[in-house]
Amino acid sequence: MASVKQFQVTFDCAEPERVARFWCEVLGYVVPPPPKGFATWDDYDRSLPPEDQGSWFACIDPSGVGPRLYFQRVPEGKVVKNRVHLDVRVGTGLVGEERLAALEAECTRLVALGAVRVRLLYDGGDDSCIHMQDIEGHDFCLD
Repeated sequence: MASVKQFQVTFDCAEPERVARFWCEVLGYVVPPPPKGFATWDDYDRSLPPEDQGSWFACIDPSGVGPRLYFQRVPEGKVVKNRVHLDVRVGTGLVGEERLAALEAECTRLVALGAVRVRLLYDGGDDSCIHMQDIEGHDFCLD
């Protein structure tokens, strides 16, 4: 039986590059180099048929540890809550007020980038998180 060694997370969206660059800022990811023979991603994009230009974009973890994120253009908008979402782990190892302060600080930073705070999910213990949405409405949590 084969063992999966890598995976990527794919987002359906209207503006792949815009959403990818948002997630680069959130996670500290980078845009990979353009394909061989192209100086920039814009050069590569212009080489495609008009209907394929801007149809996808990707970003990667510069350390090579995290999964590649892939963003593909789809014609329809988001209709319902995601069944799968990312948890951005900013409060790992923190408890109580220290954890809440770290979550709130990161929430403030991401709202300035265009994210939307939905609500604080707080159970009275140390498992609180903040439900958020990215610039196209994809749900994620600050955890």
